[in-house]
Amino acid sequence: MSTRVSDYPAVAFALQEPPCLSLYQKTHRQHPENQQDPIRYRNLVKKLEESLAKKYPKREVEPLMKPFYDLAENHRFWNHTLEGLAVLGAPGMFRIYRLQEDVKDFAIVSDSFYTKPLVRVFQAYERYQVLCLTRSRIRLYEGTKDSFDELPLAEAVPQTMIDALGDQISSPHQTVASYGKGAKGPAMHHGHGARKDESEIDAERFFRIVDKGVYEYHSLPSGLPLLLAALPENQGLFRQISRNTYLMEKGIDANPDALENGRMHTKAWEVFEPQGSARLQVLVEEYGDALAKGMASGDLDIIARSAVSGKVSTLFIDNDFQYPGRLDRLTGDSIPGDPDNPETGDLLDDIGEIVMQKGGDVHVVQSDRMPSRTGIAAVFRF
Repeated sequence: MSTRVSDYPAVAFALQEPPCLSLYQKTHRQHPENQQDPIRYRNLVKKLEESLAKKYPKREVEPLMKPFYDLAENHRFWNHTLEGLAVLGAPGMFRIYRLQEDVKDFAIVSDSFYTKPLVRVFQAYERYQVLCLTRSRIRLYEGTKDSFDELPLAEAVPQTMIDALGDQISSPHQTVASYGKGAKGPAMHHGHGARKDESEIDAERFFRIVDKGVYEYHSLPSGLPLLLAALPENQGLFRQISRNTYLMEKGIDANPDALENGRMHTKAWEVFEPQGSARLQVLVEEYGDALAKGMASGDLDIIARSAVSGKVSTLFIDNDFQYPGRLDRLTGDSIPGDPDNPETGDLLDDIGEIVMQKGGDVHVVQSDRMPSRTGIAAVFRF
């Protein structure tokens, strides 16, 4: 079971033995609004169970439904929800995703997972991560313009210098927990006989381990830009040794422990937004260049056929557009659907899914940043 992780492409798009159960729900962070969330969740789970019962015997239904009902009784989980929830289940598999954006309540049993809401949430270009770094510990956050939440670190990623270096740490670091408390000046190092070169060596070793772990277990799986929040001297040292290709050029030059009560979120968005916009603008300009060479299009039908052929390298989807229907994944033909039917899919999301399956990049952006007026745009590989 996983929560708030970005392994969804590997999980959702892998060949999975049916039946595949997909549940989405809008949730709430605060009391008293969140008191109704478990009740609404149970109603959605009941819908899944009723759907399964029409086709599968009870002996097969019960093990599929057990983790769903176990989650319903997990009071700690329901006291720490975000804006949305996605739950995917199948034989031998169960995944939970706590989402920083709300989704419509929806539950369906099918031969494959219903992943369209996840594509929209996880591919939005406004998402980013923040690595808060001192010489004693690290923390990792994920944010958007409107939300900011601490992420649990992967088990292989050390949280503190002591975790990283263990008995190989220099003796003066015995009081390492007192590091990094000053918001205006260098971190204070305590310990008799401490030498600057030893502390610098330990810091460099710690930063290398952190850099490798964050890249392998967080940046690479999520694909999100990474902001570094650290004092200037730590910024310099970390950037010298970092091999993280997702690390953004400009970070937050401050002691992260001094940015509390929402100040870290405010500062992170101030630093990220212009860099994020610049990165998106580069992609939009690349689309314009490719369009002039006949290597891009904003035509839905052309893009759909190119997607199933694996020819789309970069796809833009307008966050405010929807085309009710589905994609024939063999021919690329568009099959219209009834917009009033809650189980009718969105053709744009179908195209996004197949582009991701075939190794392309998908960017869900606001209307004013789209390079076309059709709700979709693509750059082709060849």
